[in-house]
Amino acid sequence: MEYTHLSEFEIRSGALSIWTPVLATDAWRLDDRPLTSVHAAYCASVDPADLLPGRGRWIGTVFEMDAPLDGPTWRETLRRWHARHEGLRTTVSTASAGEHRRLVAAPAAVGIGEQPVGGLTDGARINEFLRGALEERLSPLVWPHCLAATVEHADTGDFTVLVAADHSVMDAYAQAILILELRTLYREVMVGEASRESVTFGSAADFAVLERASAAELGPDSAAVATWREFLADGAMPRFAPHVKRSSRPGLPQPSVSRRLLDLDELEQLEAVLDQVRHRMSVAVFAALAVANQQRFGSNRMRSVMPIATRPDLRWMESMGWFVNVVPVDITLTPGMGISTAMEQTRGALRRSRTANDASWSRVLDLLDVTETPRFGISFLDIRVLPGYELVADLRGQALRAESYSPDEVFLWVVRAADGLYVSTRFPAGLPAEVMDEFLTAFGQALSSIAAAAAYPGPETPEPADSRTPCTDALRVVQAG
Repeated sequence: MEYTHLSEFEIRSGALSIWTPVLATDAWRLDDRPLTSVHAAYCASVDPADLLPGRGRWIGTVFEMDAPLDGPTWRETLRRWHARHEGLRTTVSTASAGEHRRLVAAPAAVGIGEQPVGGLTDGARINEFLRGALEERLSPLVWPHCLAATVEHADTGDFTVLVAADHSVMDAYAQAILILELRTLYREVMVGEASRESVTFGSAADFAVLERASAAELGPDSAAVATWREFLADGAMPRFAPHVKRSSRPGLPQPSVSRRLLDLDELEQLEAVLDQVRHRMSVAVFAALAVANQQRFGSNRMRSVMPIATRPDLRWMESMGWFVNVVPVDITLTPGMGISTAMEQTRGALRRSRTANDASWSRVLDLLDVTETPRFGISFLDIRVLPGYELVADLRGQALRAESYSPDEVFLWVVRAADGLYVSTRFPAGLPAEVMDEFLTAFGQALSSIAAAAAYPGPETPEPADSRTPCTDALRVVQAG
């Protein structure tokens, strides 16, 4: 399951429909539960007059449903989905002094409307149409924050599904789990079954209560604040290879690259080595990136932010919402050190970053009077923590991100998929493509060198387990921010 742009997914030709949640104007009720710190800051950063509020902001999922499209069944599927997840029935209202308050609608209040798009059946034209529609219609300030589209393929008896949302109501974990959830709901409706009930569909608003309470406890002397303070000692967020960037015309879309770094045989060989030396795959990934950074750019220090999932309890395991935090990662390598020592250094750096795991990064930056947002981020996800991950590949499931137009952001997403290890990246138009290509090549070579160094002696004891439950440890997958 790669993390790509919609433009990189080939939509097969067919009949297009847009499915939109609808509510009566009097359905909203003011809710006293707060927004999370990052949600509040995100809403405050958006211009309500922006004609393209979804530009560079929406995320989503596309897959092919292995069943024929039946309109009433699909409408009921989406209605049940919205009824189940309070986060999809939540929006914001601007109160006095620009404060954003939470509004919530009741489960039974949501209906689903269908808009067939006539005269548009070519897959490439459908793709272009959808990209424009999502930029125009998805906003953190205007509900609905989530839209769905279907493309019916009458010749093959199946249909493509696109679900896209503003980031405020969906995160990377939600992007992945919604595929099998919607597939299950569709089949339940088709055969007349009641929807599965579970305590794991917890409300994102209830999580926000805990997050804001935890954020309020942070102070200048908190360990997480100290970690961030050291990370930002030079006064700026880290950049990726700033010395190689060229000037470019403003407003250009960022290039995007996706490639497989290791096939399954190579990956399993690497994982066997990591088991021997008792390192996690995340350590290998970040160590290899630090080595590539050292080799290609001559820097012994690699600093980046790392988005992580923050679903602290089983009740949010299957929730739709924005459960994400950002932590700093600061890795320093000694010139000439081998890959085994680099992994030891990296493991120590990732352990240090854990001090910030449960501390709201937006609250920490407020305490440090830092207004700059992250410019270089790295995410790692092992797709095998997701239920039914093998079927996701069979359904052509892809996680999607909107095209970005940032002149200085670089993000990398590394995914342990069912058939190998993948990396996706977006970077400024002013960063030469050959520079990124050389860096990714060096990254892959550094990973391969770990397997080649299988004989080196590893640490004497395994990495200690922390106090999280197996569930929350698995959910602490790194996400796209």
